[in-house]
Amino acid sequence: MKMKKEFLPIGREIAGVVLEVGSKVSFFQPDDEVVGILPLDLEESGLCEVALVHEHYLVHKPEKVPWVEAAGTVRDGLRAYTALHYLSHVSPGKTVLVMDGASPFGTIAIQLAQHRGAKVISTAYSLEDKQYLERLRPPVGTRQPLIARVIDVSNGKIDVAESCLEETGGLGVDIVLDAGVRLYSKDDESTLKQQLLPHKHDIITLLSVGGHWVTTEKNLQLDPPDSNCLFLKGATVSFLNDEVWNLSNVQQGKYLCILEDVMEKLSNSIFRPQLDEPVPLYEAKVSMEIVQKNQARKRQVIQF
Repeated sequence: MKMKKEFLPIGREIAGVVLEVGSKVSFFQPDDEVVGILPLDLEESGLCEVALVHEHYLVHKPEKVPWVEAAGTVRDGLRAYTALHYLSHVSPGKTVLVMDGASPFGTIAIQLAQHRGAKVISTAYSLEDKQYLERLRPPVGTRQPLIARVIDVSNGKIDVAESCLEETGGLGVDIVLDAGVRLYSKDDESTLKQQLLPHKHDIITLLSVGGHWVTTEKNLQLDPPDSNCLFLKGATVSFLNDEVWNLSNVQQGKYLCILEDVMEKLSNSIFRPQLDEPVPLYEAKVSMEIVQKNQARKRQVIQF
């Protein structure tokens, strides 16, 4: 995949208008409005006025979806689908815990889980996050509340596992989407954000029998007692890597169906993303620095 190069293209979620098509292109015509994600091995960045893209990485953008929302939602929508449908098989009646629900990904995951009939619990890392999550409302015509419970962990005094077991009558949570976990004790963690993360043992404790833990922690280390507890519960651990769809041609059809469904739900207001104001191209470098420092709480979109 040529990932060891010194420079890598950034800004891979794109939305725009088709200028020209090759002779073998069958999905699109010039002037079609499209949205997609550039593959990892493409050497071009999305931050350019013209991009050469294979048709298998794009889908049509619905007419009433704004450009900024299309580009800003496609990645988080793909991640939420990967986590909830393909890794944990969400279904009506399941209980889903979304860690850091006020993040751009967390917001989309909450809405998708609720749309599928699941009961959603979320954690908030600040008072602002808690207020934002409590203001979230489901689409018109939906009776079920969007979030059954918001757990504010900002003061470090609330036990996430205890709160989840209390909410589920001691049965535990069926699906957990983490936003990173603590692998060691609080004293070993450097930043306040890391101290707010749940310990891996807490997540294992709050999992139900047959539960699914979907983790974004690529360096997750499970000790024999952790594995034994997961074994006794018949629980599974899955790693959320949304890039895997493009690593096998067999998955191409499913991948494009997901992107189309994300756009459809965005068009029908089932997804309401967490987006910052559009950023002009000359401020892209500043935005990238903010993102790399993990200081951006909303999705950043560059608009030409």
